[in-house]
Amino acid sequence: MPPRAVLASYRRLFAAPGAAAFTLAGLLGRLALSMTGVSLVVLLSERRGSYGLAGTVSAAGLVTGAIGMPLIGRLVDRYGQSRVTVPAALYNAVPLTGLLLCVRFGAPDWTLYLCAAAGAAAPNLGGMARSRWAHLYRDDPGARHLANSFEQALDELCFMAGPVLAMLLCTTLAPEAGLATATAVGTAGALLFAAQRRTEPPLPPAPSAAERHESAGERHGSPLRVPGLRVLVLTFLATGVVFGTTEITTVAYADAHGHKAAAGLLLALFAAGSCVAGLLFGLLTPRRAPGTRFLLGASAMAGVLLLPLAAGLGGAGLGALGVLLFAAGTATAPTMVTGMTLVQELLPQRQFNEGMAMAVSGIVVGISAGAALAGTVAEHTAPGTGYALPASAAALALLIALAGRRLLRTAGPRAAAGAAAASGAAENAERVVSASV
Repeated sequence: MPPRAVLASYRRLFAAPGAAAFTLAGLLGRLALSMTGVSLVVLLSERRGSYGLAGTVSAAGLVTGAIGMPLIGRLVDRYGQSRVTVPAALYNAVPLTGLLLCVRFGAPDWTLYLCAAAGAAAPNLGGMARSRWAHLYRDDPGARHLANSFEQALDELCFMAGPVLAMLLCTTLAPEAGLATATAVGTAGALLFAAQRRTEPPLPPAPSAAERHESAGERHGSPLRVPGLRVLVLTFLATGVVFGTTEITTVAYADAHGHKAAAGLLLALFAAGSCVAGLLFGLLTPRRAPGTRFLLGASAMAGVLLLPLAAGLGGAGLGALGVLLFAAGTATAPTMVTGMTLVQELLPQRQFNEGMAMAVSGIVVGISAGAALAGTVAEHTAPGTGYALPASAAALALLIALAGRRLLRTAGPRAAAGAAAASGAAENAERVVSASV
């Protein structure tokens, strides 16, 4: 499809007043998030001389973030986006600033872990932006589908530009410049996003007395009580390992070839493949059941991630590796979009943010584990060997999805069981595509 036709299809989303404002503000916050990982790796590898330390410090922050994210999501469900985002963003800037100071003044390694672990309250701007689209176009399923795919493309766009910008700042100014910029931009973006009050979706209505009696266990229990959600969270965890290991391995591979600054561009190509695939996916009308589409996406992801492994083991140049990373990224966006849609079909609206945060937390935990593992592998094996990690993680994600395929198949029919239930589930299903942790 010509680029002009693609732009015309997505342009109609911004007819809603305030849509452009919250989109741009959220974009700033997500750009900062995409800069943080690479900035931290470069900072610690340069100032402390260890990829292993960089990976484990990054893992500490991601693990605590995975714990805090569902708690933040529950607060958003209860109090609304703006009331939670402002204090969360202001708090989260403190430990990141502390980490920079600890590195600058040569504090012990344990202080780095402490600061990274304390940053556990980053607001999920991507999820909240998708919630706003769903509210704005609650009566237009086609527009919601476009919005979901657009948000996924924005995520990938951030992960194209973020690593490049981070590497540029760290290598041309100072190793601390990337993380310092990410902290400032992320805080500003979150505060600007919270200021867009007119597009903020209202809180879910309080349940009736009958609903409170019938669903007390569901309301007060964890969304993980839903079996299909457990399958998806485990699959997302393995997918997070794909992302974490790819990032660290690519930085180490570029460094081993004497072009460390090129790592940002290589990671941008990986995200570009997903971005293009996400935009095109939004223009399609899905014809298969979500569970089937999810399995197909996981299968494709497991297949294409063999490409960078072959390049790494074969000692390919950075140019060839970049082409194969672009191809490897094309399967991630459709898989993530469909997986997040399944999450929404499984959950009631009143648990939307908490349940989605749990799904994203699975990705975050996988990223942290993958970053730590890939850092160790990079220090003790030949360059390129680490690409076996994302390939193996993608295969594991496929196996998990296959094992739980019957539970995933029940999501669509269950959501459409009754008129009222179908309406609520359909609205929820379009609200969030995953993050990225």
